[in-house]
Amino acid sequence: MAFFRNDRVNWLNLHYAINALARTGGDAFFCAFLLRKGLPIPVVLTALAVVLLGRFLVRPAVLPLAVRFGLRSLLIVGSVLVGVQYPLLATVTGLGPRLYAVVAVSAVADALYWTCYHACFASLGDEAHRGHQIGAREAIAAITGVVGPLATGWCLNVFGPMVAFGATGLVLAGSALPLLATPDARVAPEIGGSFASLLGGARFFAVDGWIGAGSYTLWQIALFVSLGESYTAFGGTLALAALVGAVSGMALGKWIDRGHGRRAVWLALGGAGLAFAFRSIAFGHAPLAIIGSAAGAVSAALYIPTLMTAVYNQAKLSPCPLRFHMAAEGGYDVGCGGGLLVAATLLWAGAPMRLVLLAPLIGVALMAVMLTRYYAASPLKPVATI
Repeated sequence: MAFFRNDRVNWLNLHYAINALARTGGDAFFCAFLLRKGLPIPVVLTALAVVLLGRFLVRPAVLPLAVRFGLRSLLIVGSVLVGVQYPLLATVTGLGPRLYAVVAVSAVADALYWTCYHACFASLGDEAHRGHQIGAREAIAAITGVVGPLATGWCLNVFGPMVAFGATGLVLAGSALPLLATPDARVAPEIGGSFASLLGGARFFAVDGWIGAGSYTLWQIALFVSLGESYTAFGGTLALAALVGAVSGMALGKWIDRGHGRRAVWLALGGAGLAFAFRSIAFGHAPLAIIGSAAGAVSAALYIPTLMTAVYNQAKLSPCPLRFHMAAEGGYDVGCGGGLLVAATLLWAGAPMRLVLLAPLIGVALMAVMLTRYYAASPLKPVATI
């Protein structure tokens, strides 16, 4: 398998796997923990929207730091900072200064980590094997995602939030170790080319953010409520969903690299649309919600390689992958933050959860059109053999 011969990506994927082991548990229980502390759903959604606003405001500072220290150093620091937010989360007792501290740290950590991670992956990966490499990454993350929710849910029940989220933070910080084996990616102080060449990822990520606001964040809240706000049931359902979706991305990534990008778009986005519509029906019914969670995991395993192959390849062809992903992540902040605020407003106004869960379908339709146009016009040649 030629796509595994790139040791730079292999080390980066190992980092991602360790990171995902903790993140799939910590992120999953982030909203659930705040709901258990008595915060209403619209307040939780608004808090997450403020994190995204903070990311948007902080991100311009990443560029001069990356020029000075390089992407690898910032990615290591970002990995540690992402871990810090979870012990802070364990101290939250409601709306107040401790929650505000979590929001502030999360904004800085996410702005640093995700911008540098995507830029590194785009720089170190291979265009010809991009779908494979992303599919392998997501399959590994999905497998570790079976363990993460189960372990975090069990720890929350048995030992409480400080142990559960403290362990999450330690694993996230430890995920920085494989990065020591990856080469650095330097960033030029200035670049040529037009600013418009950096905006392709921003358009994709803005729509992806809108989809994620409903299909990930709001759905996890809806699932937690549907399962009677049980940590154990919630963790088990997420683990089952991760197991179901573990190998789907590998198969589709290989398909994309062989030149079937447009077909992959309709398979991934069509499946996502059906899964999100089913979730709306499933809300409030535990058995159906479990099925809806698994269906969403399969659609995500198909969707992420389809989207990120396009984004990473555009980033590598751009004048600067870091600047490209700064714009892309800014687009995500706008799309996801806007989606969360719209959902919070609708729920405050009394709209039924089933209706609000349908909002991602707007983004699914738009993304299908955008990705179809990209793969139809892509200058990259398909790989015939592996």
